[in-house]
Amino acid sequence: MATAQTVPATAARGMTAEERKVIFASSLGTVFEWYDFYLYGSLASIVAKQFFAGTDPTTAFIFALLAFAAGFIVRPFGALVFGRLGDMIGRKYTFLVTILIMGLSTFIVGLLPSYASIGIAAPIILISLRILQGLALGGEYGGAATYVAEHAPHGKRGSFTAWIQTTATLGLFLSLLIILGTRTAVGETAFADWGWRIPFLLSVFLLAISVWIRLSMNESPAFAKMKAEGKTSKAPLKESFAEWKNLKIVILALIGLTAGQAVVWYTGQFYSLFFLTQTLKIDGPTANLLIAGALAIGTPFFIVFGSLSDKIGRKPIIMAGCLIAAVTYFPIFKAITHYGNPALESAINNAPVVVTADPSKCQFLFNPTGTKTFTSSCDIARTVLANSSVSYDTVAAPAGTLASIKIGDKVIPGYDATGLSKEEAAAKDKAFKKDIGDAIKAAGYPAKADPAQMNKGMLLVLLTILVIYVTMVYGPIAAMLVEMFPTRIRYSSMSLPYHIGNGWFGGLLPTTSFALVAYKGDIYYGLWYPIIIALATFVIGTLFIKETKDRDIYAGD
Repeated sequence: MATAQTVPATAARGMTAEERKVIFASSLGTVFEWYDFYLYGSLASIVAKQFFAGTDPTTAFIFALLAFAAGFIVRPFGALVFGRLGDMIGRKYTFLVTILIMGLSTFIVGLLPSYASIGIAAPIILISLRILQGLALGGEYGGAATYVAEHAPHGKRGSFTAWIQTTATLGLFLSLLIILGTRTAVGETAFADWGWRIPFLLSVFLLAISVWIRLSMNESPAFAKMKAEGKTSKAPLKESFAEWKNLKIVILALIGLTAGQAVVWYTGQFYSLFFLTQTLKIDGPTANLLIAGALAIGTPFFIVFGSLSDKIGRKPIIMAGCLIAAVTYFPIFKAITHYGNPALESAINNAPVVVTADPSKCQFLFNPTGTKTFTSSCDIARTVLANSSVSYDTVAAPAGTLASIKIGDKVIPGYDATGLSKEEAAAKDKAFKKDIGDAIKAAGYPAKADPAQMNKGMLLVLLTILVIYVTMVYGPIAAMLVEMFPTRIRYSSMSLPYHIGNGWFGGLLPTTSFALVAYKGDIYYGLWYPIIIALATFVIGTLFIKETKDRDIYAGD
C-alpha cells in the first residue's frame, strides 16, 4: 500500500504551460474515448438492424450478449492488460496505444458493410471491434488519471485530475449533440439508412488531434524517477492482486469507493435518461436536450469538488455524495414524474392495477441483452405493464392459474407462450398488448407525456441536482485512487476496482433496475439498486478507508 508519509502542501501558484498541456492531452483523449463508447450505446438499435437483422434468433442472441459483454464486462480485463503494461513500460506509451485501438475501432465501424452486404462476417467483425473498444477503455482511464496525478504538484492533485473526471460527461454530451445534429441535418429516414455512420467517421479527427498531442508528451515524473532508480515492477499483477497487503486495498477501493460512485454516476447520467424516455414516455429529443442541459450546468462542479478535495479531503466529499444521493433519490424521481408526466402520476394514484398469478411462474425479469424471451403468463403480463409504465400489485393465485390483469373494473386474461410457434406467439402478443393498451388508456394512463403539461424548468433543476451528485462522487475519485497505491503498481491496482465498479456495478444498473420495477410493480422500485449500493459504500468507506490527500505519491512502497 502507499506509504502514510505526508508532505506539506505546495504554495499557491499558477498552472504551468506543461501542466496545462498534460491535462488537455489526457482530457481530450479521454473525452474521445468516451464519445466513441457512447456512440454504440446511443445507436444500438440502428446498429442492430444493420448488422444482426439477417441472423437467426439464436445467433442474434449470442451476438447481442457479446456486444453487451464488450461494452461492460471486458473493461476490467482491459484494465489488467494495459495496467500491467503501464506499470512495466510507462504511462505515456500505454495510453497512447489505448487511444489508437479505440479510435481506429470506432472509425472502422463507420465503414463496416452491413449484414446485407457481407453476411455473417459483418456482426463478427463488429463484435470484435466492440471487444477491442471495451479493452481499450479499460486501459485508458487508469493511464490518464495516473499520468495527470503524477504530473500534478502536491496539494493540487484533486483539481488537476478533476479535469479527467469531466471527460465521461463531456463525451456523452458530445455524442448526443453530434447524433442530434446529424439526425436533424439528414432526416430520420436517411439517418437510419446511412447517416448513423457519420458520428463514427467524424471521430477520426479527434483521434488525429489526440495522438498528435500525446506523441509530444513526456513520461510522468514519478514513473521516470522510479525507472531511473531501477524500481519498476517485474510482475505488477502479482504484486497487485496476489499479495494480501495490496489486494485488501483493491477490495476496499471497489466496495468502499467505486461501487457507490458508479451507481450514483449511472443513475444521474444514464438511468435518469432511461426514466424520462422509457418510464415517463417523454420524447427522445426533449429528454436528450434536458439531460444535455443538466450536464452543461453541472459539469463545472467536477472541478469545484476536485479542488475542494485538495483542501478538506477526498473521502468526506465522496461519502457525502453517496449518502445524500441515497437519501434523496425517491423524492427527486417522484418529483421528476410530477413535473414530466403529471397525467401518469395521477393515473398511478387513482387507477390501481392488480396482477393475479401463480407465484411459481413469476421470474425475476433480468434481461441485460434485451433478447431473452419470457413465456409464462405472469412474466408476459408484468413485462407489458412495466413497459407501459403501469404500477401494479401482484396477488398470488393457485398453482397452474393463468395470470390475469385487473384494471379498474376490467379483467384481462393472460396467456402462456410456452410451446407456441413464433407466429402464434406474435398474434397473441399483439392482441394482449392491444387489450392492455385500451384498458390503461381508459383508466387515464397516457401513451406519452404531454409537452403542454411538462414543466421543463423544474425538470432541468432536478436533473442538474442528479448531475451534481455525480460530480461529488466522481470529481475527487481519480486522485484518491492514485493516492491509495504505490507508484510501481499504481496503474494496475487502481484500474481494476475502477472498471469493475463502473463496468459491472454501474453498467448493470439499467437492466437490474428495470427487473426490480417489473418484479415489484412500482416504477420507483428500481432505485433500491443504487440506493443500497451507495449506502453500502458509505458505511464501508467511512469505517475502513483512510484519507489520502496528503500522501506522497512518489513513494515506492
